[in-house]
Amino acid sequence: MVRKKLNKKEILMGLVLTVLAMLVLIFYVWNQIESVRLGYKIGQLEERLLTLRKEVEKLEAEKSSLLALEKIEKIAKQKLKMDKVKKEQIIYDEFKPCP
Repeated sequence: MVRKKLNKKEILMGLVLTVLAMLVLIFYVWNQIESVRLGYKIGQLEERLLTLRKEVEKLEAEKSSLLALEKIEKIAKQKLKMDKVKKEQIIYDEFKPCP
């Protein structure tokens, strides 16, 4: 069996095709790795979003309970030693419209 000698052009073409195939494979592997990495990142962000939504709901409930009039009145009476306003304590002032 006689082996055919390859000329420089054929060797160069084979080398170019090999490098091109390697580049395509490297790009494909990189693309797959990035897809997996982004999938993990999305999962982490969705978990964080869920945690933050639960925290917002908890804070909204706490806000509602703190803004309840009974709670405000209780704090005013007990902690601030406030009492209900008497009629003689109310001062009315007449406002004059601006010219």
